[in-house]
Amino acid sequence: MNLSNSPQSPLSALPATDNAAALGAQSSNFRWIICALLFLATVIAYVDRGVIGYLEKYLETVIGWNTIQYGYITGAFQAAYAIGLVCAGRLTDRLGTRKGFAIAICIWSVAAMLPGAAYSVVTFGIAMFILGLGEAANFPACIKTVAEWFPRKERALATGIFNTGANIGNIVVPLVVPFLVFSLGWRGAFIGTGALGFVWLGFWLWLYARPEAHSRVSAKELAIIQSDPPERIQGVPWVKLFPRKETWAFSIAKFLTDPIWWFYLFWLPRYLQGTFHLNLSQSRKPVVAVYVVSIVGSIGGGWLSAIFLKRGKSPNFARKMALLICSVAVVPVVWAPFSNNLWVVVCLVGLAAAAHQGWSANLFTLPSDTFPKAAVASVVGIGGMMGAIGGALLQTATGYIVARANSYVPLFVLACSVYLLALLIIQLLAPKLAPAKID
Repeated sequence: MNLSNSPQSPLSALPATDNAAALGAQSSNFRWIICALLFLATVIAYVDRGVIGYLEKYLETVIGWNTIQYGYITGAFQAAYAIGLVCAGRLTDRLGTRKGFAIAICIWSVAAMLPGAAYSVVTFGIAMFILGLGEAANFPACIKTVAEWFPRKERALATGIFNTGANIGNIVVPLVVPFLVFSLGWRGAFIGTGALGFVWLGFWLWLYARPEAHSRVSAKELAIIQSDPPERIQGVPWVKLFPRKETWAFSIAKFLTDPIWWFYLFWLPRYLQGTFHLNLSQSRKPVVAVYVVSIVGSIGGGWLSAIFLKRGKSPNFARKMALLICSVAVVPVVWAPFSNNLWVVVCLVGLAAAAHQGWSANLFTLPSDTFPKAAVASVVGIGGMMGAIGGALLQTATGYIVARANSYVPLFVLACSVYLLALLIIQLLAPKLAPAKID
């Protein structure tokens, strides 16, 4: 099976000129099929990383870890994610999306099965570390694919759609994992969910090719995809990306806000189960409800930005106004730890998770708005690395805060405030979202 980025799949045998001759004026929308593949990859990634969070209280009795040790385990995932993102973005730019994504999902699918063989805190930590290395490629590859397949005016919406996979993955976990644990045991739950990546890999290799040489892309659709002004296609070395203020506007925003999403992912099930005395089955509905609500934010955030653009607003106004709306919507989550009503907490955290996803959908468009396509995955990788570093720090700190203070209040206070700070930094570093000046 050919893993090269050159389009050799059955669907990409014809060059672009033959596409036009074969399809003529016929319109196609194959770019949304590609977006659906990105969505499914993100679903699988979040299922794989979400299993341990949902089973944490259960595994605490089986393996015998404590809160601080669990913080180390999730921190190991985040640290590896940071390391992986340094390499993943650059390798995706070098190898191409098709080959880079294929290699990554092979690594992370095997790694997702490894916790099924773990028997101690150390072995769980090693398994989660390897999983973090593999999954680091998902978002740089997805963002690069969106930049290749969508014009600028559609990128926020496409990003919002594939980013919804994070919510769907988090919904799938509480629905499927209890059944897998009952049928196959907790080890089988890790192995079963990890195997999903290889199913996706078959579809990716079959369906993916570059749009300009894809037999399913009509001349009309290709014109839409390539409707933005031409840009440089040469590679951009890191040494030219790190000094740019636009790189740091994105990266600092990721450092501040990504850890909040990871906090929800790895600690929300434990928080609900511990605070409201729920077992695995009883916590299913509240966790599902949080991520169902968050779907609205993921798609709505991209849609909101697109609406501003259609009304003639500049990309700078559209992106930042959408980010501001999402930042304000996060604030009420500060009341979550003070409520004794389960469903009030679910509503508050659900709103915050939705706002985060809307924020994320727009934040991810900033690199493609300000950098050439050849540099997008690298910039996303740098920013993702910063987000993962922040996540590793917060994961470790959360373990100590919960163990020592027996309180989640400082964590929710942090969760409500960092988005507005991040938006202020974006405005200071990239006031106009103008294209980065790269010689």
